[in-house]
Amino acid sequence: MPAVLCGPGPTTSVRHRRNEEKQLLHAYHIMGDSRAREELIVRYMPLVYGVSHRYSQRGEQLEDLVQVGCIGLIKAIDRFDSTRGVALSTYATPNIIGEIKRYFRDKGWAMKVPRGMLELNMRLEQVTSTLASSSHRSPTVEELADATGASPEEVMEAIEAGRSRSALSLDHRLGDEEDDRSPMESIGEYEPGFEAADRRIILEPGMEQLSKRERMILHQRFFQGLTQSQIAANIGVSQMHVSRLIRRALAKVRAEISSSGRERRVDTPS
Repeated sequence: MPAVLCGPGPTTSVRHRRNEEKQLLHAYHIMGDSRAREELIVRYMPLVYGVSHRYSQRGEQLEDLVQVGCIGLIKAIDRFDSTRGVALSTYATPNIIGEIKRYFRDKGWAMKVPRGMLELNMRLEQVTSTLASSSHRSPTVEELADATGASPEEVMEAIEAGRSRSALSLDHRLGDEEDDRSPMESIGEYEPGFEAADRRIILEPGMEQLSKRERMILHQRFFQGLTQSQIAANIGVSQMHVSRLIRRALAKVRAEISSSGRERRVDTPS
């Protein structure tokens, strides 16, 4: 009878790896050996890559997801309790997935979006893919609402929130060859004339109640910047009389603005 070569089968290999894993966990948790922890991390990196690859089609770089998944793996190794009779891989997988989902929920978006809206958006991505595969077309808002248990308004809001996942640079060109302006070039600048126009609209009803002489005095005082003495010399009265005319004219303006329902603080030079 020919000799049969026997070697360690798959079961023996798995048992050997589990024994090594137990020894490394014991060395880390009981003996405090950091090198054993590093060895466990290296051994389970393929698991991190496998889980991260499943989520790499959501707009994030695979390398970033692997870094996040490593955090979940490290937390699993630190919290693992070997007395529960569960394999480390079984315990680590949901920790890695949870860390990646938390990253998408909290940090993977350019703008802060409520947690419930993030979760609905992620469900919509899964449901949309499933419905599109079965019906060979894009699902309607009503179909998505039925599948997720949300209202059509909530579905529309979640879809709109999904556009906040990434942001364009202000140097990104918006148009075609004829109009290739960047957002920065289309942003308006502060225009002092807007504030002056607003003030003129507010003051107009009050100014209409003044005489030609009173308007001339206020124009010289607040627009030309003349002193009361200079105004008095221009119109041939005393400086004291100019002061009374200014106070009387301003009182008329304020009263008219108040009665017309446009009362608002209007700063005037002293």
